[in-house]
Amino acid sequence: QQRLNIPVTEETVATLKRFDIGDKFSYLPVLPKASVLIPLFVRGGQLHTFLTLRSKEVTCDDVSVEDKSRPQGTGGDRGLLVSPVVGFIKETFTPTPNPSEVSAVFAVPLDFFTREKDHCITHGVAGMTGPLHSFYFRDPASGSQYHIFGLTAMLATLVAVLALKKKPQFDVGFDLVDPLAFFKKILHKRLSKL
Repeated sequence: QQRLNIPVTEETVATLKRFDIGDKFSYLPVLPKASVLIPLFVRGGQLHTFLTLRSKEVTCDDVSVEDKSRPQGTGGDRGLLVSPVVGFIKETFTPTPNPSEVSAVFAVPLDFFTREKDHCITHGVAGMTGPLHSFYFRDPASGSQYHIFGLTAMLATLVAVLALKKKPQFDVGFDLVDPLAFFKKILHKRLSKL
């Protein structure tokens, strides 16, 4: 049984705990809630995360977070409160997804979400406040290329910036020192439209 890389893990946990929102939004009206799990693990001394590709068998009707009129992972405007949940897993963990829900699971170095290479940004996307980040990742294990965008890309970038304490090579669209202020502004803007 392999142990987690304790120094990297403890330092990252301490860093991320500084950004734990706790009950800071408990004053909000009751909204449908969803969570996005961001599993982190250490491989080769570097932090990685697992991402998934939704199966083609899953229709938009099957996924309550998604909406047919927008790309996967952009968050929507129906008043859904999405919270990222970061957790550590062992490097030896082997995902066994349900193939009717997930067609691929791939590991991405967290540092990837801070690099300009394979990143593009679009401004002014309907329904989006701030930039829409997109990344093109080629999985060295399978050779497959994946398009990571929308809410998934934003949350992966946020976690990478915070966990690695590293300024990205591109404009992220939020305050790197106080990202909560940016996301709070978006939240209040969306709430005002409900």
